[in-house]
Amino acid sequence: MYYKFSGFTQKLAGAWASEAYSPQPVVSTEAPPIIFATPTKLTSDSTVYDYAGKNKVPELQKFFQKADGVPVYLKRGLPDQMLYRTTMALTVGGTIYCLIALYMASQPKNK
Repeated sequence: MYYKFSGFTQKLAGAWASEAYSPQPVVSTEAPPIIFATPTKLTSDSTVYDYAGKNKVPELQKFFQKADGVPVYLKRGLPDQMLYRTTMALTVGGTIYCLIALYMASQPKNK
């Protein structure tokens, strides 16, 4: 069997004798020229924008680190409680649904 180097897969591939003995074009090892060689804008030329808002991080850190016995995921009151309870209800409901589906799938069908 005859083999030739495949430029597409970069591996040896089976070939006919006429293809195996014919010369292949030489591939250049030089890097191709850069097509989009436009100069880039330096960061020192860019405009600096000041943030107009107040930094709320220290206040939020004090709020969430306050030792009042409430878990962090419930610190903000009613919206956090509703989200937590909805998540728990969906989790429990989904677990029950999966268990019922497994039970029904495990029972043989009656003819």
